[in-house]
Amino acid sequence: MTAPAIGAADPQPPASVAPPSPARGPAADEGLARRLRALACTAPLHDLDTRKANLAGEYGIYAMAEVALSAIDLVTLQMDFDTGADHEQVISKLLPRAAAQAPHRPAAEHERVARWVLDNLINVGSVDRGFRAVYGTFGVDGEYVRRDYDFKLVEEVPGPGGAVYLRTTDEAVNVLVGALDTDVTSAQIAAEVKLEVLIQRGRLADAQLAAEQARYRTVQYAETLRKALEATRRNVRAVDWLRTVPDMINEALEHVADRYRHENAILTNIRRSRDEAEDPEHKRRAAELVDIVKDCIRRHTQLQSRLLDAGPLFRAEQDRQAFAPPRAHSGVDLYGQLLAPVLPLPVGDATRVTDAWFAHGTGLRTPHTPRMGDLVELLFTPPVERDHLGSEMPEPDLIETPDDSRFSEEQLASAMELLDLPVDAPRRLSGLLAEARRRDPSLPYLIALLSVHAASPPVGSAYRQGEQRLLFAVDDGTELDDPEFGGADLIVGTAGLDAAGMAADRAEAS
Repeated sequence: MTAPAIGAADPQPPASVAPPSPARGPAADEGLARRLRALACTAPLHDLDTRKANLAGEYGIYAMAEVALSAIDLVTLQMDFDTGADHEQVISKLLPRAAAQAPHRPAAEHERVARWVLDNLINVGSVDRGFRAVYGTFGVDGEYVRRDYDFKLVEEVPGPGGAVYLRTTDEAVNVLVGALDTDVTSAQIAAEVKLEVLIQRGRLADAQLAAEQARYRTVQYAETLRKALEATRRNVRAVDWLRTVPDMINEALEHVADRYRHENAILTNIRRSRDEAEDPEHKRRAAELVDIVKDCIRRHTQLQSRLLDAGPLFRAEQDRQAFAPPRAHSGVDLYGQLLAPVLPLPVGDATRVTDAWFAHGTGLRTPHTPRMGDLVELLFTPPVERDHLGSEMPEPDLIETPDDSRFSEEQLASAMELLDLPVDAPRRLSGLLAEARRRDPSLPYLIALLSVHAASPPVGSAYRQGEQRLLFAVDDGTELDDPEFGGADLIVGTAGLDAAGMAADRAEAS
């Protein structure tokens, strides 16, 4: 008995069996698309190292992707809510990165590398200055569909006074922090929790990376609000101000309030770690972390002010766009005036119509073509009768505002008398409170209010108004010992202003 040949008894699949279909489903398909878009965002950076061989000269020593990431980092951290980063400042700050990679090369070559990388991130030379990637997904019926993904990394935006600034897009920030389409709020909370844990454990090197990622998320959150406000300025109907934007503003305000508490607590831990550290490297990283968290607090303060201004901006844009004067003439209805009448005609008759249309419709000036509907509405609208003197003005109903001031004029005069200190004899806040309490039980509250206000004195305003003296308060770390108030025992004093300098400035200005 002979053994059968290998493969002779192997079962063959029937010809009618279809090949296995790829895994489908919204979650799987969306996850695949997100990863493909993530790869597409990094493609321009890899392309820089591929195309550097086309430059005239020996540029193989430069790591162009590193310079590009540094450029994205610089633009992201320099751009503000209303403006962006200056082109030349970004170039000047990129020069040390290029010079570090090739220190023996001339400075002109370093500048050329920096400009070449930044121009390629803007994609100078293309029509829309954007990038396009093609990726495939599976439709509902399992068919493979190719899709275009258009994105930008660094874009040029107009600024005040005709200046042009650079701003990074969401895709660029995602490339920088290594994520794509991440929920900004949850990512910010996770980054700050991670930052706080790393600081408590003393891992300041990892904490610095987490702090930088938290700052990038703050920038991205501000960009989301800025785009909504810009869309509102263009067309108030294009943005959902009934539910979507108000909900986003409320969530953002709660987010900012939570971030303030977290960041102040983090700042306290960093300062304690910096003061208690003995290693110089540990102290340096802690000091850098203090600067990063302070910048996060500054950006959150700016974001909060923009959030509070969003409602008045919407109402102002709604009034401006709703009561804008109507257009002087209506547009041309291509479908109703050209396409619909021409389609039933023979080709010979239709050619004469289209030739006449395009002969008059193309050129420097397009002739005005009235629509019958607009003409009928204009003719049937009755004229509005207007009084020569205008409508009668209603008589205002004036109500006297009650005086709800907590402190009287006598109490204010007594407080100002206590705070009228000699220039060379400042006093402690505790002594002023005790003396005010002997005069009036309510007077210490006014003294405390004026002293706290003097902790940040308006020096510029007093100088311009010609004030001779200015009240100030300084905290030297002494704790306040008082039965009603807590905090710092401020040093309260009076500073004399330069009267001669003020007179000279006013004379020069006049």
